[in-house]
Amino acid sequence: MSESEVEVDSKDTREVIMEATFRALSEHGYKDLRVRDIGDEMEMSRQVIHYHFDGKYDLLSSFLEYIIDQYEGSVEVEGETSPRSELDARIDQCLFGPEFDEFSHWDRMKVYHELYAHAQNDEQHRELFNDHYARIQGSIVEVIEKGIADGEFREVNAERMGQLVTDVIHAARERRISLDHEDAPAEARKAIDEFILDSLYPPRNGE
Repeated sequence: MSESEVEVDSKDTREVIMEATFRALSEHGYKDLRVRDIGDEMEMSRQVIHYHFDGKYDLLSSFLEYIIDQYEGSVEVEGETSPRSELDARIDQCLFGPEFDEFSHWDRMKVYHELYAHAQNDEQHRELFNDHYARIQGSIVEVIEKGIADGEFREVNAERMGQLVTDVIHAARERRISLDHEDAPAEARKAIDEFILDSLYPPRNGE
């Protein structure tokens, strides 16, 4: 590896490697992916990968964390936002995704769900996905509990409702990716509104 490559800021270098991994996974898939394929997607020498990662497995574990971090940090809500508006923002982010300069939300979700499918045989990756699931569910539960405390929502089992919303999101994304049902996210969003979120409000007088 050249001296100039070593001097590249490690954060910038990591992002270059992660985005190259996106491109390589999109082209070759998880099963056939080689470190060489990732190196071919970078302008830097392939040796920079070996400098930062201990092999393909270490690289893919970091890549999975990279995907998750992109989504964890992309929800922005104002301090005075109502619980319902915050729920809408979090659900929309999961179903429709943030904007990226390269590779769309669905390009990224395709790679995410391919790794997800292999997690049943990989304990470390399964733990990462379990943690991500818990964080998505937990963020929804937290907002529901806030809405209950503020009197905006009626008393419900927030944990169970958060789990239901999270499961609908996962199912809709999988249907969009695996079955090419492009309307799945939008239809899931309508169902979440009609059958889940609208039920959070106390019945009006006479209903």
